Amino acid sequence: MGYGIKLHVWGDRACFTRPEMKAERVSYDVMTPSAARGILEAIHWKPAIRWVVDRIHVLNEISFDSVRRNEIKNKISVSQSQIKSAMNRREVVLNQASAEERQQRMTVMLRNVAYIIEAHFEMTDSAGETDNPEKHYSIFSRRARQGQFYHQPYFGCREFPVNFELMEEEKSMPTSVYRNLPERDLQWMLWDLEYRTEISPKFFRAVMREGVIDVPDLYQREVRS
Repeated sequence: MGYGIKLHVWGDRACFTRPEMKAERVSYDVMTPSAARGILEAIHWKPAIRWVVDRIHVLNEISFDSVRRNEIKNKISVSQSQIKSAMNRREVVLNQASAEERQQRMTVMLRNVAYIIEAHFEMTDSAGETDNPEKHYSIFSRRARQGQFYHQPYFGCREFPVNFELMEEEKSMPTSVYRNLPERDLQWMLWDLEYRTEISPKFFRAVMREGVIDVPDLYQREVRS
């Protein structure tokens, strides 16, 4: 039995990139379960626990912005001799001609986002003798109350930081602008990446009902590779 939490998260911008878009970054309509898990892990994670996202509440209206940015189209290859020399602690000059590598890419992002993440954690086989659910629940709750994190949580891209607040029993739940909308089909969405012998992406059919998306378990039939 996992310990459940509710975390209110919000920010000015977000980009949960669709994997089928190659040349340009185009965001999903809402936050993906893997992005929600990443926010929780930024606040507290240990090998002893595994975060499971149960529901995502969409609080604000879904709206988009677009921006065109200069980016570098290539990265320095590890196979280059200079890289291998640097890895062997030899003195080399590593550089990249940004003027020659520059290209413009469009990003279609979300603006003024706010969600409530409902999740729980489960103990893993890596748990030690001193690990127990009460301990990790207390650590997460304390850190979330105080606004602490191991690294800055973000909405899809690092330039979109997350503000967060722990929703405790005495705090009233924010209402969703979609609370009177019976159902909205958000199509197929990336659930997460499964790491076994190779990395396997998993997808599920995201349906928002009255502002709430129920996230299926990895091994349910609703999740597909």
